[in-house]
Amino acid sequence: MIIRIKTIAFLAIISFIFASNTLLASVLIEGRLVSESQEPISKAVVSLSNINTKTDENGFYQIKVPIADIYQLNFTKQGFYSSIQTFSHYELNKRSPSLQIADVALVEKTDSRVLLAFGGDTMMGRRFYNPYFGDSVLINDNNRLADSRAIVENIKPYMSLADFATANLETQVFNKIPGDSAPKSVSFFSKPEILDALSWAGIDYVTLGNNHTYDFKKSGLDLTLKHLRRSTLGFSGAGIDEEQALAPYRTKLNGVDYSMLGYVGWEGSVSPNQVAEKNKGGAAFGTTKNILKSVNKELNAGHIPIVQYHGSQEYSNNPTGVTEQRLKSAIDAGASLAVAHHPHVAQGLELYNNKLIAYSMGNFVFDQYIPSTPYSFILYVWMDKGEFHRAELVPLYLKGYKPTPATGINRYTVMKRLSVLSEQRNTLVTSSGGHGVITRNAKSNEPTDHKLSFSKGTQVAPLYAYPWEKKLSRIQLPKSDLSYRLGINLVNGSDFESITTFDSKDRSWMYDREKAVINNYGASGSKSLGIKLSNNEISELGMQGFKRVYKASNPTTVVAKVKTSQPAKISFYWQGRKTRDKFFQAREEGKKHLIGSFELSKSDNWKSLEVDFNSPRIGYRSYRLLATVELLDGSTGQIDIDDLALVEWQTAFSKVTTLEKLNVDAMQASYIGLNKTPTQPIMLTIK
Repeated sequence: MIIRIKTIAFLAIISFIFASNTLLASVLIEGRLVSESQEPISKAVVSLSNINTKTDENGFYQIKVPIADIYQLNFTKQGFYSSIQTFSHYELNKRSPSLQIADVALVEKTDSRVLLAFGGDTMMGRRFYNPYFGDSVLINDNNRLADSRAIVENIKPYMSLADFATANLETQVFNKIPGDSAPKSVSFFSKPEILDALSWAGIDYVTLGNNHTYDFKKSGLDLTLKHLRRSTLGFSGAGIDEEQALAPYRTKLNGVDYSMLGYVGWEGSVSPNQVAEKNKGGAAFGTTKNILKSVNKELNAGHIPIVQYHGSQEYSNNPTGVTEQRLKSAIDAGASLAVAHHPHVAQGLELYNNKLIAYSMGNFVFDQYIPSTPYSFILYVWMDKGEFHRAELVPLYLKGYKPTPATGINRYTVMKRLSVLSEQRNTLVTSSGGHGVITRNAKSNEPTDHKLSFSKGTQVAPLYAYPWEKKLSRIQLPKSDLSYRLGINLVNGSDFESITTFDSKDRSWMYDREKAVINNYGASGSKSLGIKLSNNEISELGMQGFKRVYKASNPTTVVAKVKTSQPAKISFYWQGRKTRDKFFQAREEGKKHLIGSFELSKSDNWKSLEVDFNSPRIGYRSYRLLATVELLDGSTGQIDIDDLALVEWQTAFSKVTTLEKLNVDAMQASYIGLNKTPTQPIMLTIK
């Protein structure tokens, strides 16, 4: 085990910008609006809250607004589809008086063009009503409608832009459980207000083709269909028998007929199973035969088929072979678009024969506490009479189970994953503002060089400041005795920059709410976590949940920045969940293995901590990072923590300068580590 601790200088520029929130009344946001062909769009309206401006003849705009943690800009121009882009103050700041937004492209409207919007797995049951970890209730029985709408309030502006918006309704819907559930490990149901909330948020249609549509068997399905028919939502993908389940939902959009088809990819291993049969209800069974038959039927009826499919392996990077083949077979048969879900994490997209396949949308509205599952996206697809025109990927972060626009390091995590996994399939994701874009004629970026400096005494540095749409192509080290490795951060929201945003608490963090404060200053930004202690108290913080998928016996490093008003001690631990352990059993009884401890002297400067360890070997299904903090000598004061990351290294140390064949996880790197502290900056080439 290697432990490193060094003092770093307090970042004066960050201190100035964020401590001066009380000094500066406003800030200038600047950017440019362009068409898809990169021509400037003049006289477009740019608005933020109640402040409006217009673009000049070259497409440029400036808008002066009060300083805030989050800025949500609306772009509108007659003859174009409107756009919404959301950024944090922290991610836009580039050490200049104004905040710069990258070019935003608007899509022109045509007579038959339609904008479709897709969200992933959706439910509002379970921990929305009965939360874990002492968290507050999100949906109260005496305020169900308003609380349900509040869950989706932050994605309502985005979904409402579309001509037609959809989500995967992965739950049955009723007020009271109508009978026994199917004999399976997990069963979902949501109260009927979910349907009103989705409609209110701009959703037009839900697919029922998934593995939770028959959780409470026939009685649950009957009630679900009853409530759906009373709502404004269209639906397909399930029914009281096979014929009804395989039937499409048909709609006319801008004069063009579309058919929405939904399927689940497997029967299920319990009895009764989850798929519809000749005389039994359930989800539409997405066999290749059923998919091709349905697609051909809709084509023959003059409708454009859109396929949604529920399958593949949970928490995985890529679809199973069965899923990929079925989606490509649907496209080969004439489907215009294929969208999949079930893994609960986002997967890549592919332009296949000039038609788009999205292999997993991830979660949209869901209550999972597994660290990888909050990172998701909205998919916009523009279609011209069934022909793919353009796609846009809007990054989401499910903050406290509530979908919010992803900003800062959350944006980087979502978009880096999507761009890497899509590029594996020869599909390039470029950028428009803070969103991803897929087009038929996308071009690779030109390479650019960047210097990366390491704080004094440190060997690990984050890569979050670099554009997510570009990849590392070359690493030049200043000395021959240096080598590097690349890793990903397993801790959500580790810089605390989004911890207070969007009126939703991030439920992935565990800390003592009575002793903790959110500071309006940080080691690298505007926020950090403070723990107030006295009388030899020890306080614990860390990850609420266990990292569901990890690499056994893998080199790993804990990094953090800490400062304290009194002499203090901080200790890091890993706690594992063994293969047969229940979740709460592991949390309460699982052994906490010491990684390393640090004794800190009183200081106004942030100190950088780094400690190496190896992740658990076989026998564990997951693990989590914990820390304890205490003040020494019976003193009273506060310990501040920032940039707390758990870096799982995806490569061994290397001196190879040209990065051509990295594994898929290394390509998503958010940290770089060196074998020793460099005395000079290293040079990164990205393209």
